[in-house]
Amino acid sequence: MDTPFLVLTPGDINGVGPEVTLKALNNTSQKLPIVILAPASVYKYYSELSDIPIPRSKNISSLAEITDNDIYFLNHTAEEKKWKVTPGEPTTMAGLLAMKSVELAADICLKYPSAAMVTAPFNKEIVNKAGFNIKGHTDYLAERDGCTHYVMMLASSQLRVVPLSEHVPVTEIAASVTREHILKKLNVINKSLKHDFGVDVPRIAVLGLNPHAGDGGIIGSEESEIITPTLKEAFKLGIHAEGPYPADGFFAAKRYADFDAILAMYHDQGLIPFKTLTFNGGINFTAGLSFIRTSPDHGTAYGIAGMNRADFGSMREAIEMAQYLVRRRAGNSVK
Repeated sequence: MDTPFLVLTPGDINGVGPEVTLKALNNTSQKLPIVILAPASVYKYYSELSDIPIPRSKNISSLAEITDNDIYFLNHTAEEKKWKVTPGEPTTMAGLLAMKSVELAADICLKYPSAAMVTAPFNKEIVNKAGFNIKGHTDYLAERDGCTHYVMMLASSQLRVVPLSEHVPVTEIAASVTREHILKKLNVINKSLKHDFGVDVPRIAVLGLNPHAGDGGIIGSEESEIITPTLKEAFKLGIHAEGPYPADGFFAAKRYADFDAILAMYHDQGLIPFKTLTFNGGINFTAGLSFIRTSPDHGTAYGIAGMNRADFGSMREAIEMAQYLVRRRAGNSVK
């Protein structure tokens, strides 16, 4: 296919993925064909359980059957009857379907440059119990893409945040604050802001590691010995990165409005304010891949699965962001 289209994975079918997908598709501005890589029966179950209509859709067996900007269910398994839905109950069967769908999504995106991927949340523990050995969506997709320089970018209409260290123990955070690591992340962020978001001269804020950004070395030396010299080096390379800023004052003073992206030193430092400010409107974008991949910024939420209580805002934004980005990369006009 030469025209842009999206592929959606179901995530864990016993979590909120199918529910928020149905809700999002009923409340989004659909501009492209959307192919859901799962049996339609899964979504029919949640549609009937929670009285959420399934938008106009078609069952297909190959991408060649796509003819217009409709919604399509591509059942890539020969054993549809075995995908038993048990809301709120983690099962290895659900983990198997979740990962098989991600594998197919990767195959499609690597084959068709016009494709973009939206992944619903799965449970990493359950996926690994189903026979896979992965850390999560991002690492798996980067490995399939042959990509070594990539970042987890949390994005919304208000701000974009990238953690320097992602899913690592707190005891290992300081060790990840190195010149090489910071430069690598800044380079990916800078390129993505230009290429994907159309920012001609990106401004990137960099947060400090320690309270008060080290307070001149009184409560930490990483800022003066590592971060500040690295930012000077980045500027010489054409990357406009500023800081390091004390994280608490930076967000309290709404300094994020002055920048195109923020590099936080660790996961919670960036994601707590991001999720607080965006409130179900933020998404996860894997910058640096050769293809577009977005996802909602929440998990499987087993505790409310099947109760029609899940907020669909993040999934809707993930779908709309994927449409925007893949059309932009394809060179089509976007509004």
